[in-house]
Amino acid sequence: MFRKLILVTLIGLLVSCKEDPKLRLNLTNGEAFGTTFSVQFIDEKEVSFSKSYDSLIDVINQSMSTYIKDSDISKINQGDTTVVIDDHFKNVLTTSKKIYKETKGAFDPTIGVLVNAWDFGPEGKISSLDSLKIDSLLLSVGLDKVILKDDKIVKSDPQTFIDFNALAKGYAVDVFAEFLEHKGFENYLVEIGGEIRGKGSNTIKQKPWRIGVEDPNFDEEQSYSKVISLANEAMATSGNYRKYKIDENGNRYAHIIDTQTGYPHKSNLLSVSVLTNTCIEADAYATALMSMGLEKSKQFLKTHPELKVFFIYEDDKKELKTLAVNQFPGI
Repeated sequence: MFRKLILVTLIGLLVSCKEDPKLRLNLTNGEAFGTTFSVQFIDEKEVSFSKSYDSLIDVINQSMSTYIKDSDISKINQGDTTVVIDDHFKNVLTTSKKIYKETKGAFDPTIGVLVNAWDFGPEGKISSLDSLKIDSLLLSVGLDKVILKDDKIVKSDPQTFIDFNALAKGYAVDVFAEFLEHKGFENYLVEIGGEIRGKGSNTIKQKPWRIGVEDPNFDEEQSYSKVISLANEAMATSGNYRKYKIDENGNRYAHIIDTQTGYPHKSNLLSVSVLTNTCIEADAYATALMSMGLEKSKQFLKTHPELKVFFIYEDDKKELKTLAVNQFPGI
């Protein structure tokens, strides 16, 4: 389902319980949304919620997966106006509209039709793609064309294609986290495909949860030059160094589509990591900032101090550089 780059990994997931025999690390790994997930929390007894996680995954998939032909979002995209959406869909749509407005359209879930056209999505590539076709497809793009009325989606343009892949994985992280909080757990770490939310700390070792930001290695090797502590926050990362296209001149284009032009984004920005309160917002803002590029992102962040951001980019000499904004934590 929600296929997106896994740019973040957990550091030291498996820890020893010998330090405090009264506490246990409850760890569950699995597959979800076309990637993997990991949920860990600390308690005095061994507890398993594997079936609950699977149920949450199924419900979210059936609501918002564009990879499932009979999901609610797929039916809506196919023109079904009778679909009554659930609270998950409403929550994601509400957040999408908020960030769409704040970023002046840099984040736009209706750009999916162009994502598919450029062969970055589930529908395959549209043949004979040219400027006229792109301009035609852009006519249906714009989240302002999507309205919620009586628990149903109304589209002013029937061709508008809704795709929540850019933030649904982050939303699922929040759903898992809220499930654990409802159960009363105060120390947990949830990760789905690299998007993460944590609360409390690793009380077994009396240390904070530690996570790493992956270096942008085009050869698919994994290395981590930045490791941070995570407490009562969420982090998501978006990048272009594994999913991109190269033109005849050697220019690299990101899988993130420019919502103004309809073309893959050409940028020196390689990855953006965002720390904030919820993972759905971290996920969406990371995508938006990648689309904006470095300079516009820096201007945007001056009015959004609640977003702690870490950029990795190439300078004019093609050398890797980093920039931390709004007190993004150091190593």
